[in-house]
Amino acid sequence: MVLVTGANGFVGYYLCKALAKNGYEVLATGKGEARIPLTDGIRYETLDFTDAFAVHDICETYQPTAIIHAGAMGKPDECELHQWDAHQTNVEGTMHLALKAAELGAYFLLISTDFVFDGKTGMYSEEDPLNPVNFYGNTKKLAEELVQEFVTDYGIVRTVLVYGAPQTGRSNLLSIVKEKMMKGEKYSVVNDQVRTPTYVEDLVDGIIAMLRLKARGIFHICGEEVFTPYELVMEMARLKNLDSSSIDQVSTAQLQHPARRPMRT
Repeated sequence: MVLVTGANGFVGYYLCKALAKNGYEVLATGKGEARIPLTDGIRYETLDFTDAFAVHDICETYQPTAIIHAGAMGKPDECELHQWDAHQTNVEGTMHLALKAAELGAYFLLISTDFVFDGKTGMYSEEDPLNPVNFYGNTKKLAEELVQEFVTDYGIVRTVLVYGAPQTGRSNLLSIVKEKMMKGEKYSVVNDQVRTPTYVEDLVDGIIAMLRLKARGIFHICGEEVFTPYELVMEMARLKNLDSSSIDQVSTAQLQHPARRPMRT
């Protein structure tokens, strides 16, 4: 059985669906009621993974052979403004799950982020030094270090600007901007940050390949094309014949986000 955290999230939906399709028995977990379809091979349990006792109880009950930790507090500005909550969720929660995986001898896979880098150079390899520029990135750096310290059979996936059709109400850049375009509402998108955007189903395919191989170590899984967020949005508009006149390109400095962003990842 594969235990998945964050099953109600954007990536979690696709991950649980693909795991079941590939013959895995899935224990989907998340906050509140299930927002994913409970098809054959998927069962759902509510789990607050920041609660060590809750993690212990669910793992003792179901004895998972693998844990995929997709749950996180993933909005950089929210993490910057609510640092205690971010640390409890992204660091303490990861520690509870990692320790339990080690105790069970289960394979542990953490989904991490390009935001562990400072963005000064771009095109990072798995061996490059980490130097996050915001609190969110720092929590994911600490989470990675905990996993490597406590778990023998672990995999860490770093990915970049994941996009795709949202299925559980959790939006992403393209879904937000598509809605703005269709309503003709003004919206600003940065054009001085550089990313390698990742289609959600490609990311999930990579995660399942890692699970199947019990691949150990750190892996960068992302798209191969290089875009700024604004360029990505304009490409979507072109492909879907959407009116993009309401979308403005701006600099990172103009947006004045609470959390700094790495410029090139």
